[in-house]
Amino acid sequence: MQQDDPHITLITPTAPVAAKTHGGRAKCLQRLVRLDLPVPRTVALSFDAVHQIAAGQMPDMGDLLAPFGNAALLCVRPSSEDPDWGGPGAVLNIGMNDAVHADLADRLGKEAAATLYLRFVQSYAIHVARLDPDTFESITHTGPAGLAAALDAYEDEAEEEFPQEPAVQLAAVLRSMARAWEGTTARLLRQAKGAPVDAGLGLVVQEMVFGVGQGESGSGVIQLVSSETGLPQITGRYLSQSQGRDALRGEASLYLERDPRGPSLEELAPQAFADLIEYTKLMRVKLRAEMQAEFTIENGKVWLLDGVRVPRSTRAAVRIAVQLATDGIIPPQEALMRVDPRMLSELLHRQVDPNAPRDRLARGIAASPGAATGRIVFSASEAQASASRDEPCILVRRETSPEDIRGMHAAVAVLTERGGMTSHAAVIGRGLGLPCVVGATELRFHLRKKTLTAPDGRVLRAGDVITVDGTSGEILAGAAPLLESAQDDTFQTLMGWADAERDIAVRANADTPADALTARNFNAEGIGLCRTEHMFFEADRLIVMREMIFANTAQDRRAALERLLPMQRADFTELFRIMQGQPVCIRLLDPPLHEFLPHDRAGHRELADALDLPLSDVTRRVEALGEYNPMLGMRGVRLGITVPEIYDMQARAIFEATIEASRDGAPVVPEIMIPLVSAKREVELVKTHIDAVAAAVRNETGQKFDYRIGVMVETPRAALRAGDIAPHCAFLSFGTNDLTQMTYGLSRDDAGRFMSTYVQQGVFPEDPFHTLDQEGVGELLRLAAERGRAAHPDLVLSICGEHGGSPESIDFCRAAGFDYVSCSPFRVPVARLAAAQIAVRDKIG
Repeated sequence: MQQDDPHITLITPTAPVAAKTHGGRAKCLQRLVRLDLPVPRTVALSFDAVHQIAAGQMPDMGDLLAPFGNAALLCVRPSSEDPDWGGPGAVLNIGMNDAVHADLADRLGKEAAATLYLRFVQSYAIHVARLDPDTFESITHTGPAGLAAALDAYEDEAEEEFPQEPAVQLAAVLRSMARAWEGTTARLLRQAKGAPVDAGLGLVVQEMVFGVGQGESGSGVIQLVSSETGLPQITGRYLSQSQGRDALRGEASLYLERDPRGPSLEELAPQAFADLIEYTKLMRVKLRAEMQAEFTIENGKVWLLDGVRVPRSTRAAVRIAVQLATDGIIPPQEALMRVDPRMLSELLHRQVDPNAPRDRLARGIAASPGAATGRIVFSASEAQASASRDEPCILVRRETSPEDIRGMHAAVAVLTERGGMTSHAAVIGRGLGLPCVVGATELRFHLRKKTLTAPDGRVLRAGDVITVDGTSGEILAGAAPLLESAQDDTFQTLMGWADAERDIAVRANADTPADALTARNFNAEGIGLCRTEHMFFEADRLIVMREMIFANTAQDRRAALERLLPMQRADFTELFRIMQGQPVCIRLLDPPLHEFLPHDRAGHRELADALDLPLSDVTRRVEALGEYNPMLGMRGVRLGITVPEIYDMQARAIFEATIEASRDGAPVVPEIMIPLVSAKREVELVKTHIDAVAAAVRNETGQKFDYRIGVMVETPRAALRAGDIAPHCAFLSFGTNDLTQMTYGLSRDDAGRFMSTYVQQGVFPEDPFHTLDQEGVGELLRLAAERGRAAHPDLVLSICGEHGGSPESIDFCRAAGFDYVSCSPFRVPVARLAAAQIAVRDKIG
């Protein structure tokens, strides 16, 4: 073996070893060698060498064994590029045979020598020779008796004696591990963990430190912080007379530092404990990470076998990154890069304890993160009644509609049979910070009987307790143990560093004062989308709204809207005051009018009674307002043009609230957004009305105020004709939920039924409602941005669909020159961190 061989090399401080060619374990061991820490002699095999072994091209075993001398025992461990990708299990005590066993029996004692040999025979038989595991795992004897039984069992099963040549043993182990990595099952497992299909595997061949024998000997693991919290805490276990990670499985394991609950390594071997602490602290500083060290003690001397990044929860990841930066070990920019933005959602919501058992009923689409436990209810009114009794409830619907908003506010979680990532339940759930699972088609919904039937036949009824895990998409029976959300000082520190780095603004989609307050607490830089229709579904407002819908003349409509005006004005005033002078973008009424009307016979009767109208008139009017395809019918700007009194009332409410909120705070400059535009003339007509209302309010009050009018681009035509539309507005905000729906010709509520099949078969790389389609929808965004800015250089560009909180979408928008992104309030921290990471990556190239 040549010292400068890039494929099979003895690990020295200058050996040609890299994580991308030999794996993370090999590179870490080289770093430990460079620190002059006690590491057993190790040879690293590159990805290419292991690939050749899998193909049957074995290296010269004599050269490979030469650095270890005669009669050395070896272990082989996997070394993938990312430790999270896993790999085949380690094989210890390679080279053990009858002669070595006899020699070790004299040196270590018969019991210890037999234990080492037995371990190797069992591991080799099961993982290398692929013999029946039950045969070897059922051997109950230990020591010499157990060894004799294992050797006899091997000879019976394999029909040959146990191999005695170290070169033969090592070659078989290397071949077995290499082929296991390239097998179909291993590939699928790697892909599930985010590894590329062709990810390579390195192997390290290391001289054994026995961990058994004379003096204090054993093995264990140690780390200096808690994996759950990231707080300083010496964590790990030690087991005398053991190897590998036996300490983590052994009932007789010792604590590391002194502990009132039992004996410890610190008491048993104080010098070895002190050395371990010194080595691990040095690793933290020099390797610039919190490390978990695997160690073996042989006759009182500490050896380091491996070092890996400490396993960590998101809570711990944030604290560890911030503490390393605070201690000057890494810069704040690097701390930002070490936290996955998507994982921040775990800190903002309660989560099911990952260590708790799960009684899973079914799985759906994880539409809004967090977890909650409550009793099943099947209607919004039942949810409100449950909330009034202070009983947590889960709202179960086939799919939600705006009528269910009150029930969603009252519930602790939502579960629906239908829907996808941008369905009504998903969007509102994320806005409210409400755990939500949609598209739970594994459950059979019987809404009339008020039951749910699980795939295993269990029947759940109204009042039964379930847990909805919106992070994983699981529905669990009973009350699962939950972990509370955590937004501590380190979280705030990290977010402060993120804000100092990012160069694109982040706003929130907020429909109510409560949403706005959440957005403000998460340091959103304004509201990018306020959906005003949700303000009309309170009981006292809904009946007035229905009166307006049933009015026969413009005068009667205005009379009804006069009663809604003070309610809208109060909502807007509170929003403006909460945001304290930051921009608030208010979308004028968007949904079709039929969404405000009841859909069943009982609802029609209640409405007829409330409006003092014959039931037949109500039924006829409801049917007349129905549309074959309401999402492409009379909604948005089309409603504003055909029933202009609605937008007139909303504009007046906005302007009067602007004056009111500006009296005792920072001046408010509201942004008024026209939805579902597809033609320049639509903008001209609505803008004329809004400008007229503004002039009237100025004349009536004698107060001056500014405002901006913009367009929500959610039709392909609006994107293509942005050059015509832009001169008539101050901003374009892209509603990517509807734009994706119209570009693909897909129903965002129904696509969940087949989307997983499409993604699995490669029709779409990802669900386009979950991850922005940068090729198709993205091309429309780029075209609109270029044409809009060409016609109006100061045009403000933003994205306010659900893609606004996605790191990939933020990267796209920043590259396209957008001014800000807007997302659900609870995704604002995710967007802030993602934007910062993109900026940092650009700076460092």
